[in-house]
Amino acid sequence: LKGDPRIIASMLPPALPPVNQRRRWLHRVAVSAASALAAPAVLAQPARGLTLRFSHVVADETPKGLAVLRFQSLVAQRSGGRIQVLTYPDGQLYGDHDEMAALQLGAVEMLAPSLSKFGRIGFPEFELFDLPFLFGNLADVRRITQGPLGQRLLQGLGRHGLSGLGYLDNGFKQMSANRPLLAPSDFAGLRMRVQASRVIAAQMRALGAQPVSLPFSETRRALASGVVHGTENPVSNFWTQRMHEVQSDLSLTEHGYLGYAVVVNRRFWLSLQPADRELLGQALREALRYGDQIADAQNTLALAALRRAGSTRIHTLSALQRTRLREAVEPVHEALERRIGLGWMQAMREALKPATTG
Repeated sequence: LKGDPRIIASMLPPALPPVNQRRRWLHRVAVSAASALAAPAVLAQPARGLTLRFSHVVADETPKGLAVLRFQSLVAQRSGGRIQVLTYPDGQLYGDHDEMAALQLGAVEMLAPSLSKFGRIGFPEFELFDLPFLFGNLADVRRITQGPLGQRLLQGLGRHGLSGLGYLDNGFKQMSANRPLLAPSDFAGLRMRVQASRVIAAQMRALGAQPVSLPFSETRRALASGVVHGTENPVSNFWTQRMHEVQSDLSLTEHGYLGYAVVVNRRFWLSLQPADRELLGQALREALRYGDQIADAQNTLALAALRRAGSTRIHTLSALQRTRLREAVEPVHEALERRIGLGWMQAMREALKPATTG
């Protein structure tokens, strides 16, 4: 039933991969990476067909997971089965800490990493997307991702062996812990799981918490064991990873955006026939539009499911509470501007200005 629309309605939480299964995958990863290093000819395509490995770290039922499945289906249909996309969700093949290196080595062909991950491999300008309270809504986000600034960011990836093919939304993040997080003082003393982003780590420190960088696939386990006390996620991720079973409170802060960039190994991409690149590119653009369309719906469905489950208290912030959180993290904006330069910040602010008429 992969990709069946009924999955969207049911929003059933997936099972986490068993430890022994993950070990088997890691063994295969090691073999694959060694082969990639020893035999560059692995990029040559078989005469009768083409296989792409698409790895990501979230569940199939999330907006990203469903968009990847749509891409897989469109490619199979339009190529008559000649091009096969193999999907590996939930960090089964690679996790947060190794997927980018695997892509650069050619051990996997496609990823959809969160935008936060590009900072640590030499693209700090992507950390603009991590700034708290930068975007008011998804329309603001798309002024960037669908405009010249977004394309400029993707084009820059070429210098590290990647080709950026497009962006995908997962909506806005909410804070969770075992107590409400409605004011800066509520974060005091908490260890909060974060992605490996200097901006997000600085955000947590500005709120009085201690940031702890962990792979997404390990987050639920860390929350259950008390290694960390809380985290931030769109509601769809919170639900599909069953974090509601180990977090008593979800605060609807909508403080930050979570999005992804679909990237491909550049040597692999350039080795394809132009017609195949066109087929894959068109299928991906349609799949990303589909993913963007369902992102809001998925988060809404997940929030409704959480309310029905009743295991997590859900808190809505007042305008004053949001203002106080925004003021607390304002130094994070200033620090990023000093680090990446005024030019990028000015370009972002300019792109976010509403279009004028008349």
